[in-house]
Amino acid sequence: MLKHRKLLWQLPLLVLLVVGTVVILRQHNGSDKPYRYFEGFVFGTVFHVSYQSDQVLDSVITVGLNRVDATLSMFNPQSTLSRVNENKPVERDTMFAEVVALALQVAADTDGAFDPTVAPLVNLWGFGYKRGQTPTPEAIDSIRRYVGYEKVGLTADGRLRKTDAQVSMDLSAIAKGYGCDVVAGILRQHGVKNFMVEIGGEIVASGQSARRQPWRIGVTKPNDDPDSDEGEVQHILNMTDCAVATSGNYRNFYIRDGKKYAHTIDPATGRPVRHSLLSATVIADCCAKADAYSTAFMVMGIDKAKQVLSRHPELRAYFILSTPHGELTTWQSDGL
Repeated sequence: MLKHRKLLWQLPLLVLLVVGTVVILRQHNGSDKPYRYFEGFVFGTVFHVSYQSDQVLDSVITVGLNRVDATLSMFNPQSTLSRVNENKPVERDTMFAEVVALALQVAADTDGAFDPTVAPLVNLWGFGYKRGQTPTPEAIDSIRRYVGYEKVGLTADGRLRKTDAQVSMDLSAIAKGYGCDVVAGILRQHGVKNFMVEIGGEIVASGQSARRQPWRIGVTKPNDDPDSDEGEVQHILNMTDCAVATSGNYRNFYIRDGKKYAHTIDPATGRPVRHSLLSATVIADCCAKADAYSTAFMVMGIDKAKQVLSRHPELRAYFILSTPHGELTTWQSDGL
């Protein structure tokens, strides 16, 4: 009887303690807000957004992505980029100027390893819109005359200037990352703290996942089968409040006369790179920067990439390399 009375006296206190703990946890984690998932198609690839909010923000995300597509897409014939490449008049576009300015900044910092004018060479070698035979040295030299980041620049009012009308730009190696940054900015403007944005493998992550843990991002293990849709995970990155982008040479390639030709073209030579670096993952404060530097590192190779990283403590990297015997090895920045 005494034990029963004691239990009755303790029960209200226990209930109050449990309810109070739940309220505190909800206030701290925002756990009363659901995680929402949104996916679609942009820039010729798929995007995924996971975010915690009591608002459905899919429509404003779509508006933001459509704005980026209307500015930077190579697949949209009416985009600012497409019209610039066709030397058509365009209205002043602050987003276009911002992306071009960053692209030229990374190009200068990497001695042209990242080059937004390299697309004609990529197409010549059989990637992009064209596929064909191995190009001749004469064909390569004829295209190289119109390739080089120094051949473009921005005027005082943010418009693109070219040294030759035949120079064209491809911002694909920075557009997906920039699109991630745009969506991340929209989510933050609406008070969202926990989210992950992914466009074609480029990612911005903030806060926690629905599991109340950092976002887990897999780095794919190189696979020589370009037709394979499945990839074994080489490494897991636990991410929060940062952006990550990966470039690789191990899927987009073709073999001719027993030689493997990768999709990464060195603007300096006009030919595909052939070195041990198979995959470059870069972590940065913004995804556009991570996207551009991961592409540059694939052109430069690991030794020159390390030199760039030594100048940029704000960048971290995870590299997958092939040994002379065909085995895989890795290298990562300190503190990764």
